Amino acid sequence: MEMHFSRSRALEQRLRQVIPGGAHTYAKGTDQFPELSPGVIARGSGCHVWDVDGNEFIEYGMGLRAVTLGHAYPKVVDAVRESLELGTNFTRPSLIELECAEAFLSVIDGAEMVKFTKDGSTADTAALKLARAYTGREMVAICADQPFFSYDDWFIGTTTMDAGIPEFERTPTLRFKYNDANSLAALFAAYPGKIAAVFLEPERTQPPLPGFLQSVQDLCREQGAVLVFDEMITGFRWHLGGAQGLYGVTPDLSTFGKAVANGFSLSVLCDKREIMRLGSREREQDSVFLLSTTHGAETPALAAAIRTMQIYREEPVVEHLHRQGTRLAKGFQEAVDRHGLTGYVELAGRVCNLLFGTRGPDKQPSQSFRTLFLQETIRRGLLIPSLVVSYSHSDDDIDRTVDAIDGALAVYKRAMDDGVDKYLIGRPSRTVFDRR
Repeated sequence: MEMHFSRSRALEQRLRQVIPGGAHTYAKGTDQFPELSPGVIARGSGCHVWDVDGNEFIEYGMGLRAVTLGHAYPKVVDAVRESLELGTNFTRPSLIELECAEAFLSVIDGAEMVKFTKDGSTADTAALKLARAYTGREMVAICADQPFFSYDDWFIGTTTMDAGIPEFERTPTLRFKYNDANSLAALFAAYPGKIAAVFLEPERTQPPLPGFLQSVQDLCREQGAVLVFDEMITGFRWHLGGAQGLYGVTPDLSTFGKAVANGFSLSVLCDKREIMRLGSREREQDSVFLLSTTHGAETPALAAAIRTMQIYREEPVVEHLHRQGTRLAKGFQEAVDRHGLTGYVELAGRVCNLLFGTRGPDKQPSQSFRTLFLQETIRRGLLIPSLVVSYSHSDDDIDRTVDAIDGALAVYKRAMDDGVDKYLIGRPSRTVFDRR
């Protein structure tokens, strides 16, 4: 039966009238998906979602990777429900703030202090403020191969979505290459004594080469810069202790989010007391106005985080993510090979956090073919802006997913021969932004 999206289309029009772009995250916007796609989600359970038209999908976006256990995960919902009976926000710190802070620090080796906030951008910007205060320097080096660190000026000024950002905010931000410690060393040589912090995700689509993360840490120590690991994605998905726990390299500051509270709004800045205490008021020199947020310690999100971390400790969540991701990657690649699309449709990333790339007949990256692939997988009951598994993805879900991907790739193959316009309905999707 052909899906219809009539109610989604009507609601999308209303959304665009009252919310710029029709969504609160660019990656969720209408221009990121095919014309034939679910525009508005009504509910979710486990790894399944239903749109407002009643269509059901196996989902692999999982709230932009924030929902690691599954939508409406019963144990987390129960913890949040219990917390609501006790109130949600108070004039002084609540007991659950202490409980959540101690629970979090117990799973991140070497972390000594923690500050909660609501999104990764504010956590990363707070880390930069701490680094600047600690070092007395202004410049920041960011990994050029990684797509996002913050919506604040110091980062967004390096992208094409830089309207409204003065030039002086862009100048202090430098870029180095992942898996190329020499490119970072060159920045330190070019700007001696000026770089306050080095930001990178410890892993994105490619694993770190042997010794790379250690070399970055060594360079930062030699040059007096603060090393910051952005673990928004890797944290709790790669390893309970984050990618730093997996690879055994400890940064000076870390930021976590996404999976920490199974989709509830919570992000974390943590690590060395020597640096973190600059955001207190215990001494005269502790003068960083650091994450003074009304809702940073909202109790339902902290309750969700405590229960989520407990589940990670007691159940094989990380192992399940890797096992199901491996099964999915194997089935995906077999389907690609079967349709003769090797080199045109590609997987990237760790199996627990897979991405896919699409190329046209000229082997160049193609948004038109990406949109066609999304369109055809949606028709077959999948919602896959990425291929990110959760603890709720069962063997049956993976098998159904591989079958649907196989069918979509058959259309992809015909489009390679006949032209994509013959099969794509509507306009191609867009990228959120390009890096300079």
